[in-house]
Amino acid sequence: MASAAPRIGVMTMQPGEVFFERFGHDALVVADADTGQATSYNFGFFDPDEPGFIGRFIDGKMLYYLVALPVQQDLESYREEGRGVSIQWLDLPASQAQALADSLAWRAQPQNARYPYDYFNSNCATQVRDALNTVMGGALKKQLAGRSRGNTYRSESVRLASPAWWMWIGFDLGFGPYADQQLSRWDEAFVPMRLADALAQVKNTEGRPLVQQTQQLLPHTIAPEPPEAARPWWPWLLAGVAIAFALVALGKRHPRGVAALALPFWLLCTLAGALMLFIWFGSGHIAGWANRNLLLLNPLCVLLLWPAIKLLRGKPLSRFAAWVLRGVAVMAALGWMLHWFPFNVQANVAWVALLLPIHLAIAYVFTAQRGLSR
Repeated sequence: MASAAPRIGVMTMQPGEVFFERFGHDALVVADADTGQATSYNFGFFDPDEPGFIGRFIDGKMLYYLVALPVQQDLESYREEGRGVSIQWLDLPASQAQALADSLAWRAQPQNARYPYDYFNSNCATQVRDALNTVMGGALKKQLAGRSRGNTYRSESVRLASPAWWMWIGFDLGFGPYADQQLSRWDEAFVPMRLADALAQVKNTEGRPLVQQTQQLLPHTIAPEPPEAARPWWPWLLAGVAIAFALVALGKRHPRGVAALALPFWLLCTLAGALMLFIWFGSGHIAGWANRNLLLLNPLCVLLLWPAIKLLRGKPLSRFAAWVLRGVAVMAALGWMLHWFPFNVQANVAWVALLLPIHLAIAYVFTAQRGLSR
């Protein structure tokens, strides 16, 4: 007698407290109908000790792999970390459930397990999504691709990274226009929790709800997933204007004090701008290409570092340095003006509002207010 088809589930793990756990995680579960043995197919494994890992990480060409392990073993680390885990048992026709189980078993073999990892298009959640879509003959994508909630790669990344300030700032400054495209529910499913939400709203190929039952496996005992929240730009503008006025007032009496503040600011611009240029021209991280924040954190500030030291010694700017300083301020203003045009939009208004007034104030202090160029 033929064996009954396996039962298929999607297991979703809530975000953890370590930075690489901030986006949550998921896995496909195959439960044998005869023995009840449940196997977790987890796409989230990588080996940081393998040759070339660091180079591929920097280049944006990492390799992850699929591992099959008993569900209870997979749950152990999440239990210890206090991360909630739930499973959605799916109502797949027997032929599709068996095809998925066979495909996962084949892919979990060491010679087939590796896949090229991408944060947005090929991660643990999209691998689960794509595997389901394949056995459903494309029906999952058809139901999700035409719907959108207006989220973007940037909004989702910043939201989930928000408990780690350095992480969300890095994402927000490091992403270019690619990260600001509005996502369909299909694309939004790069986040495991979004995928779980989407699965609960779609139907199988026979017209029934795809999710048959949702079961809580582990309680969530740490901070919950950050909620969606709009980020107004005006507090950033108030901060930028306040800093600018303070710099101008300080420059009237103590220009060296402004130079002491400008030096680390220009150093930050130099280092951050150099990193953005490398990401654009030297790596495969397409989310960071054509980043308009280069106009705000301008690597040309490297030409102002030595002049800043001279200013600290009480010497005036050279004519060349003064023009560089004006040029940096004008390019920062260009970052604001680009928002007038409806193409290649980048959601960096908050950073423009904060940094543009600072650039303008420093340029005013050293090229207009003091006339310190020769």
